Amino acid sequence: MGENQTMVTEFLLLGFLLGPRIQMLLFGLFSLFYIFTLLGNGAILGLISLDSILHTPMYFFLSHLAVVDIAYACNTVPQMLANLLHPAKPISFAGCMTQTFLCLSFGHSECLLLVLMSYDRYVAICHPLRYSVIMTWRVCITLAITSWTCGSLLALVHVVLILRLPFCGPHEINHFFCEILSVLRLACADTWLNQVVIFAACVFFLVGPASLVLVSYSHILAAILRIQSGEGRRKAFSTCSSHLCVVGLFFDSAIIMYMAPKSRHPEEQQKVFFLFYSFFNPTLNPLIYSLRNAEVKGALRRALGKESHS
Repeated sequence: MGENQTMVTEFLLLGFLLGPRIQMLLFGLFSLFYIFTLLGNGAILGLISLDSILHTPMYFFLSHLAVVDIAYACNTVPQMLANLLHPAKPISFAGCMTQTFLCLSFGHSECLLLVLMSYDRYVAICHPLRYSVIMTWRVCITLAITSWTCGSLLALVHVVLILRLPFCGPHEINHFFCEILSVLRLACADTWLNQVVIFAACVFFLVGPASLVLVSYSHILAAILRIQSGEGRRKAFSTCSSHLCVVGLFFDSAIIMYMAPKSRHPEEQQKVFFLFYSFFNPTLNPLIYSLRNAEVKGALRRALGKESHS
């Protein structure tokens, strides 16, 4: 067994255990979602960079969220599409650990970015006169760097704890990418420390941020109801409801997947929930922000107007 522990060079990604026709159908469908994810979030980044009206802290954090969505999709989706074409596709041990690290890093960073976006809306609506003093560009850049750094460091801790484990076989991951829980199931040693760290990470990066977001929006809702102007109230609801939709989709799927009691088929359940991370959330985010946000729609009209004029 000691020899097997040291000779792990690759894992086998089983992907979706479906028939060939269904896999080809999913390949076409997921390819479209992947293209929409890249185009939609790329369009958000382009609008924010080109339109000076969107050069505010709110859209600064939104641009980072778009980068996270693009990076997360690029980390997981190509591997899954390749697996649909060639089932049971192998991945090297180093490549698997890299994919796990990037997945966790982007996921943790997105949790913190969503909290920063809710805090930005809280300051803008509940303390509008102090907004420019509190949310300076120096503060925004520091908060963004902190979110990326904390996410990467915690992901590194997870990967280091995985590297200490022996893997005796079979080296078949019942997932479409190297998701941490699926990888831990292959270990032939006690993974209690890994599970404790995962639970602690869920508390501090899921439950904690979700609670902070709920507290922020309870104050925001109370402040919106006190706004006398109908136009001001509508604008506040427009910007906050879009962010709340994104927060709900992200945290609900993550908490259900990592903290809810497991079903009889936890691995198949995880694949479905991870589709929200890989496809639906990154695809829906730019749609939600463009359809429910007046400023983004205005920037899009101005960009299209300049294009048609030129």
